Amino acid sequence: MTSLAKDAASGGAVRLVLGDQLSDSLTALEGIDVARDVVLMAEVRDEATYVRHHKQKIALIFAAMRNFAARLSAKGVTVRYVRIDAPGNTRAIVGEIGRALAQTGCARVIMTACGEWRLAEALKAFAAASPVPVEVREDRRFICSAGRFRTWAGDRRQLRMEYFYREMRRETGLLMSGTEPEGGRWNFDAENRKGLPKGLRPPARPRITPNATTREAMADVERLFPDHFGDLETFGWPTTAAEAEQVLDDFITDILPDFGEWQDAMASGQPWMWHGLISTSLNIGLLDPLETCRRAEAAYRAGLAPLNAVEGFIRQILGWREFVRGVYWLKMPEYGLRNALGADRQLPWFFWSGQTDMACVADTVETTRATAYAHHIQRLMVTGNLAMLLGVHPDALDDWYMTVYADAFEWVEMPNTRGMATFADGGIVGSKPYAASGAYISRMSDYCGGCRYDVKAKSGDNACPFNRLYWGFLERNRAILGGNARLAMPYRTLDGFGEDRRRALLAEADAARTALGAVAR
Repeated sequence: MTSLAKDAASGGAVRLVLGDQLSDSLTALEGIDVARDVVLMAEVRDEATYVRHHKQKIALIFAAMRNFAARLSAKGVTVRYVRIDAPGNTRAIVGEIGRALAQTGCARVIMTACGEWRLAEALKAFAAASPVPVEVREDRRFICSAGRFRTWAGDRRQLRMEYFYREMRRETGLLMSGTEPEGGRWNFDAENRKGLPKGLRPPARPRITPNATTREAMADVERLFPDHFGDLETFGWPTTAAEAEQVLDDFITDILPDFGEWQDAMASGQPWMWHGLISTSLNIGLLDPLETCRRAEAAYRAGLAPLNAVEGFIRQILGWREFVRGVYWLKMPEYGLRNALGADRQLPWFFWSGQTDMACVADTVETTRATAYAHHIQRLMVTGNLAMLLGVHPDALDDWYMTVYADAFEWVEMPNTRGMATFADGGIVGSKPYAASGAYISRMSDYCGGCRYDVKAKSGDNACPFNRLYWGFLERNRAILGGNARLAMPYRTLDGFGEDRRRALLAEADAARTALGAVAR
């Protein structure tokens, strides 16, 4: 910054904008004095490497930050932008705030509450020791504030997304007919679980062609983080609000009408299926979640998409996304230590390499490497289900999900990993563990037809590993899960096997765990 700019900034505020806060509506930017204030945006190694994020995730955030900074500068805002390889870069957000204060003459700091506990604690410590006032403003880009969620949770014995979702529907008016839900039902999930018919393939999905700024960010990532997981060749994520709107428009117009029926289906070599491809844009602030829901509702009102599809889509944002964020801020930091099933195994190497004969896992890992994406059923019922059945420690799975997906931020990833995928939270997020044998994957995909394992075989080296692991998982965790009402039927079946067979099922599962590389930590 020149001395003239420093003099102009004297007495103003450093306004911090983080890499997942790229929204014009950000509270840190409200009331900005363009003559005196300085917006600070910094690419720092601490944030790029606290887990070894997928190359596409780092490139996405750097490119989106650079595009957003250019947008602010075009409006006359003074932006102090620190690139990852800039001389003097302190490698940490807190360090860059201190450096900005020292070099600009600003007399206070204004920021919007950040999305992850780890960084929030670091910023809290900075504020406590700061020589200047630090104002932390609420992040109003979510539909339900953390305080509002805390009020809803109150003294409830159980937190169930379905009831939270209904309250959010009433508050927002989304898909409501007066005081009643549109169509007379809150939830059309029963109509949204169809397996993939033979020969049906999803429509082609246009991707965003990287602009010059994005290509430069990609080159920086390849140069500075060459050993991180993932490939950059297929990068096509939106890095501006306009690009995000383009992807949303494509989804609403061409994909949403069939989203409901096929949202749970999986197919080899088809990473996108009928999904929105907007999670990255929502999670870094390029799209507004409430406006996105209203766009989908408008398509239904106009007769362009059926109710089951639109309700299912809105539920993922208004219900699930807002719910898991609420749980995260309600339960942290203790939530990050939960391991209700006492899982103690290492994550098998094929989660990184994709080198496994399990067709569903190999396809999911390979497309994840190539795209930094997998849709929710691949995450929940393939990789998550397998890790739970193997008894992988939730810390290891947390790190994996945070590393490999471009849309993974801890507030959304951790409740999905420790809650939905592995039941490590003991039932805070979900009422039962989503454990399943190979029959589920066979019903919902085309994976099993080309797999070297036999999905119908229950035991032995040629049997589907999901089958070999399933009953042993239930028996191993009987003391914790045996009283779960939603597992009453499989436990009745298990009880009918007799003691000798149950011991054999445990031995079969342990042999499969060892063979798959899920050894003790």
